[in-house]
Amino acid sequence: MELIEVLATRRSVRQFRDRPVADEHIRAIIEAAMLAPSAGNQQPWHFVVVTDRAKLARIPDFHPYSAMMRTAPAAILICGDPTGTPWPEFWVQDCSAAAQNALLAARDLGLGTVWVGVYPVEERMAGFRRLLAIPEHVHPFALIPVGWPTGPFKAADRSRPERIHRESW
Repeated sequence: MELIEVLATRRSVRQFRDRPVADEHIRAIIEAAMLAPSAGNQQPWHFVVVTDRAKLARIPDFHPYSAMMRTAPAAILICGDPTGTPWPEFWVQDCSAAAQNALLAARDLGLGTVWVGVYPVEERMAGFRRLLAIPEHVHPFALIPVGWPTGPFKAADRSRPERIHRESW
């Protein structure tokens, strides 16, 4: 698939088929995420893959916008660890770039995803720390449910020419 088609047809998918996601697909998504740019190439990210049905089903108990986890066959939690990095204040941008790469790689594989925000909401971060034994110095950042979508991907025109400025505002 061409990159422009991936970009144009990526959508937030919240309904998934009852079909597992192969480990090689999860691995490819994470490898794409790790190709993201990061400040000084510090790569402050960690990825927690969750496929355990009981754990996935518990996420909506502490995250109010994650009902899709009850049917998602897998999820990737992107976490940031700025400890010992040269530019610790940029871990959020770094993890955002990794998340975007993951979303696009999943779409290229025909998989559906949605970016479920975690950071900076403390109760969501604390819930993931408890559920997945994440160390206190690591920041749960974004949850990406992954699965086979129930519907088709369709291109959308999101162009907003009024948001483009040249030379000055």
